[in-house]
Amino acid sequence: MFQRAITLRKKYAELEIKKRGKAWTNAQMMEGFVVDVGELMEIVMAKEGARDMENVDEKLAHELSDCLWSVLVLADKYSVNLEQAFQKTMDSLEKRIDEAIGE
Repeated sequence: MFQRAITLRKKYAELEIKKRGKAWTNAQMMEGFVVDVGELMEIVMAKEGARDMENVDEKLAHELSDCLWSVLVLADKYSVNLEQAFQKTMDSLEKRIDEAIGE
């Protein structure tokens, strides 16, 4: 999954260079991610009945995938080993939860 995300980002960069003369910066990729998160919020609102939207399940799957792609690409751009960081974060959360519930 990670490698496919990075490969596709490289292709997008080629397209951006062809169309606009330069590829997106890391900050622009982050801005795109924020837009995707906003779209995801609208879809979740529709899923919860607060908005009308056709094909909500299909759109939800698509937008979650878009957001995941952005996270994978940003992790690559900033040299974050996402698998290690994820495991460390989950260990920390689990410890905090276990302490709070008395395990």
